Amino acid sequence: MATYVFRGELFEEEDGRWSALIGCLPGCATWGYSREEAVGALQEAAELVVEDRLAHGESIDLVSGAVESDDVVKVAVTVAVAV
Repeated sequence: MATYVFRGELFEEEDGRWSALIGCLPGCATWGYSREEAVGALQEAAELVVEDRLAHGESIDLVSGAVESDDVVKVAVTVAVAV
């Protein structure tokens, strides 16, 4: 098993919804009607992206660069690793 911990960014939109993304996982972005819903959706999205990338032999880039928001969450993904 391997565990990856990512920095997730959350942004409240003008209409009250929350956008969420993980900068170092291209394509890993989602949203929710509440902060909690967005975090839950981001957790699911991160798990799917990591599992898919590993299944296709792709690497996981853990360098996320600068974070533009003060509203940051940690998203942990644990996956089985084939030996």
